[in-house]
Amino acid sequence: MVDDADRAALARFRAGDPAAFRELVERYQRPVYNAAFWILRNAEDARDVAQTVFLTLAERAHEYDPRHKLFSWIYRMAVNEALNVARRNGREEALDDDADFPDEDGAGPERSAEDGERARAVRGALARLGVSDRTVITLRHFAELPYSEIAVALGIDEKTVKSRLFEARQRLRALLPGL
Repeated sequence: MVDDADRAALARFRAGDPAAFRELVERYQRPVYNAAFWILRNAEDARDVAQTVFLTLAERAHEYDPRHKLFSWIYRMAVNEALNVARRNGREEALDDDADFPDEDGAGPERSAEDGERARAVRGALARLGVSDRTVITLRHFAELPYSEIAVALGIDEKTVKSRLFEARQRLRALLPGL
């Protein structure tokens, strides 16, 4: 189980094993970057957020609460840092839909034209949503976190997560009338 491996790696890191920290970075670098990118829509800022998250993880490893998944704790740091960067940069409002998104599944040329169009439409609609809506949708549908873990990551009640997600999906649907 990944959570057991995470806890073991964190324990080894706390005991002074730098290879254990590299293991965590390798495991979560892409998910942290993607979460930050979906919030910020800027590759350089997303890389900076990922770097900050892993520095924070190294500095605050002793603060981890094992009652929660390590992945959720890391994601919470990523989301909070990305939201802080968005606030500092004045980018909390919906952004244009022309941002260049990374190819997440590596499908490239084999993806059908119809799937590509649908994916572009969804990304464009997500781009027009506010940061809060993008964040909750990203955590649920792209990071595939359960409601309980999203609640931990965002520091809100699970019922609030469900409510926000419902409302965000409604707004997303309104932007995608043909899908």
